[in-house]
Amino acid sequence: MPSESKFSICSNNLIHIFLNITQVETKNIGLRNIEVADTKICAIDGINGKLIYRGYDILDLVKKSNFEETACLLLNDDLPTEKILSDFASRLVEVRNIPDDVEKNLQHLPKTANPMDVIQSRISELAAYDKEKGDYRHANYNRAIDLISKIPIVIAYWDRIRNGKEVIHPSTKLGHAGNFLYMLTGKEPDSEIARIFDICLILHAEHSFNASTFAAREVASTRAHMYAAVSAAIGALSGELHGGANFQVMKMLLEIHTEDRVESVIKEKLAKGGRIMGMGHAVYKTFDPRAEVLRELSRRLSEKTGQPWYKITKKVEDVTEEEMKKVKGSDIFPNVDLYSASTYYMLGIPMDLNTPIFAISRTAGWTAHVIEEKFAEAQPKPMLYRPKAVYVGKYCGPSGCEYIPIEKRLVPT
Repeated sequence: MPSESKFSICSNNLIHIFLNITQVETKNIGLRNIEVADTKICAIDGINGKLIYRGYDILDLVKKSNFEETACLLLNDDLPTEKILSDFASRLVEVRNIPDDVEKNLQHLPKTANPMDVIQSRISELAAYDKEKGDYRHANYNRAIDLISKIPIVIAYWDRIRNGKEVIHPSTKLGHAGNFLYMLTGKEPDSEIARIFDICLILHAEHSFNASTFAAREVASTRAHMYAAVSAAIGALSGELHGGANFQVMKMLLEIHTEDRVESVIKEKLAKGGRIMGMGHAVYKTFDPRAEVLRELSRRLSEKTGQPWYKITKKVEDVTEEEMKKVKGSDIFPNVDLYSASTYYMLGIPMDLNTPIFAISRTAGWTAHVIEEKFAEAQPKPMLYRPKAVYVGKYCGPSGCEYIPIEKRLVPT
């Protein structure tokens, strides 16, 4: 029977092809350099050290803008008019609170709870209080404002609750940056401190398809709501390979303690094959522009407070660069985490809130990406993310492995 013979040959060929495919050794490259979507929100030029928000250089924005305007820029397609910005800033203040039940629930959490876990769970809880109807662009724009406004409230409340202090309710007079510092410390920051923190928020507001942003977009592609997408982003950010690096930098600086110990500590770490946190970047092959700004902020704070952390950090940078040049013959540059660690520390922010503060600013970028993922003009429908994997596991033939009853299975020796 010719047809059966043909089918048998074809079947054998398919099995042979499948075997060859499954035996290929694959390498997990973390989707690096794989283009997965178009975006109008952010561009990174790693060769020349440029970071662009909606066409605007980050170095211009930190000189001329503030966080509220930058967040409005990210959520829209251009810099806002005076009226649009005024409405946006007013709306941020108007929703600057969290539901009473959410605040009460914070009181019942273990005081040792990880701040990132607290934020993630509260975002999921806030979804239950969402007043917007439907999955429309305008509804998501309002949700974005709500999340940008409320996440700092959750963080400030939690820090005071876990330390046995009375919560401080938000001010309606202070800007986004100043209000958070006020709620955290109980003191209104002076204009210079508020501005330094405001610049920090601008610098961290967006960074293209990093791990947490990709997580948000992937969840949004399923048509899940914005709270689910941002909750996923928080989960991704909580990992030490993404959001926790500046915490590790500050631990290292505290370990070094004095400027005269920098060289010996860095050389010892490198000799043992260790990594100097805050140095090097997966994208930037030159100076991270954010680190350039933060270095100056750290210097200013060091002068203002009399603390030694800028000088210690600068020496860490210099010694690491010198040693890496000797060992590998290549340049290495500081990234955003190196100087943000000492900057936050000198602002009086607890070290384990470094990553939550990252979330305060990056919520603007995450929500902008969720809206773009859901409502991209060039894409009438969201395209569900569904990457392909290569199976390299056990293969026992075309019918799979034989199932052996549990009583007959051999005990591993």
